[in-house]
Amino acid sequence: MQTTPAAYAAAAFTNGYEFTEGSGYQLPEYPFVEPPEIATGTLNRHPIVIVGGGITGLTLACALAQYGVRALLLDEDNTVGVKGASSRGICYAQKTLEIFKRLGIYERIASKGVQWSVGRTFAGSDEVYSFDLRQQATHSLSQQPPFVNIQQFYIEGFLVEKLLEGEAKDRPIDLRWSHRVTAFTQNADVATLSLATPAGPYTLEAEHVIDCTGSRSPFRAWCQAPVTAKKGDDRWCIADVRFKNPPPVERHTWIEAPFNEGRAVWQHLMADGVWRIDYQMPPDADPEVVSREDVVRERLNAQFGRTLAPDECEIVWVGPYAYRSECVDTLRCERVFFAGDSAHVVSPFGARGGNSGVQDADNLAWKLAAVCQGRAAAPLLDSYHAERHEAAQHNVLVTNRTARFLRPADGAERLFRTAAIGLAKHHAFARQLVNTGRMSTPNSYTHSAACVATSVGSGQATQNTAIAWADGSPGTLTDLLAWAQGRLLLLVFDQIQPAALAQLQALTTLCDVRCVQVLAADHQASVVEHIRDPQGHVRATCQAPGLPIGAAWALLRPDSYIAATGEKIDAALVRAVATVLGVQA
Repeated sequence: MQTTPAAYAAAAFTNGYEFTEGSGYQLPEYPFVEPPEIATGTLNRHPIVIVGGGITGLTLACALAQYGVRALLLDEDNTVGVKGASSRGICYAQKTLEIFKRLGIYERIASKGVQWSVGRTFAGSDEVYSFDLRQQATHSLSQQPPFVNIQQFYIEGFLVEKLLEGEAKDRPIDLRWSHRVTAFTQNADVATLSLATPAGPYTLEAEHVIDCTGSRSPFRAWCQAPVTAKKGDDRWCIADVRFKNPPPVERHTWIEAPFNEGRAVWQHLMADGVWRIDYQMPPDADPEVVSREDVVRERLNAQFGRTLAPDECEIVWVGPYAYRSECVDTLRCERVFFAGDSAHVVSPFGARGGNSGVQDADNLAWKLAAVCQGRAAAPLLDSYHAERHEAAQHNVLVTNRTARFLRPADGAERLFRTAAIGLAKHHAFARQLVNTGRMSTPNSYTHSAACVATSVGSGQATQNTAIAWADGSPGTLTDLLAWAQGRLLLLVFDQIQPAALAQLQALTTLCDVRCVQVLAADHQASVVEHIRDPQGHVRATCQAPGLPIGAAWALLRPDSYIAATGEKIDAALVRAVATVLGVQA
């Protein structure tokens, strides 16, 4: 069916998606709109083409739209989520929530989802480990909670609706549903994509292609991209369940669950009162058998110690899962950038899969915007691989360690796990050895050309802490980054001497930098562009406490990472800006 752009927008908003008790989820369907290339036969070239409308591709599209960059997004389906599957990713970390705050959808996520910070781990009936993330320094300054649980398709739907705001002619992102890429080539000048659609095939060209198609990406083969992979024999059954009398709103993990034949179990709540329960299965388990509803009900009855009536326990969705890890060795292949599951697949322990994909998109978006808009040099794009490949390797390492703890090999691994659990039951020092998933935190960048390695805090993520605007009204660091409009943000702490002020004015005139003075509550402003940091939280999250009072500064990137810090306004600051933007000072 061919529809007009106006009808397309209306359908996207009115089809909606909702949970209906007894029938599961009804996902939205977005109508196919015949592209102009089919009627005209023209070969159009686009600066950026995103392939894949999952959480990574949609996050990238929304970020580019905020930076005013035009792009084309292609998806072979006509909905969010995956037809026939349910929640998929559910657990979104503070850094990811801060990104969604910048994109304008955090409030909807927080309203729909379930916030949590407490996790408890049991071995048998003994609690051997617990945590409250709000008490940890890595979460203490942010205006967003440590985690929100919400089904992935909700977030994808919110992102689509954000992209469809306003008049169609003014939208920078062209969303094209029911578009499957059937062939791909690239050379020194351009990439060429062949597409299949309900209205027939056509071809387009792109200067940059971002592959967000997932773990079965065809671009890996087309680009002959080498992949480091490891596949284990660990098998799981994932069940999404609604209870009439729900359990506590905490993340509970059993390492040796007595109700699951001594194997692991996860349990935590997401939106719509639906609980995600993961049961570890024997390695030779038949996926069809473990996913049968009657078998799942037997496990639930064992878990809760009685036979649950159908009206007490509704099974929304069940599916088998086998964990593996994969990492593309080079996340940039000429004109192609791999992001999300196309770039890396990790076991879901610690919520490092979907969160990493969102952070891939956030990392790449500001760099593409800066280069495409002529505000930075092309070498800046190379830092995407350096940073996000380091992050992917770290996440693979961390999740593989958890996988080995949950399913140890006979010998040293099993001996270590047995000893750790036994000690943790009686001694606090051993509880940190219990590994049921190290929760997702922002990755550090230690060898990136877009960070000045010699600076204090370089390559570290900031937290979205509170600020006060010059007029006294409340704000956040995210608001300040939005004020910078995709430019580098230079924060100068405390007083600025006249000579330094002249240098700053020259710097902001010549370079792609927005500058703001950060003051304590009782200090006098030297410039119009200033904010207040009455509790020192901005200074703390920018790693500036160790810098001397005076003209100490921190250079923040649009993705809220620290690019550089310094003690005074001098040539080192100019070199730092040039380094981040990939140009010569």
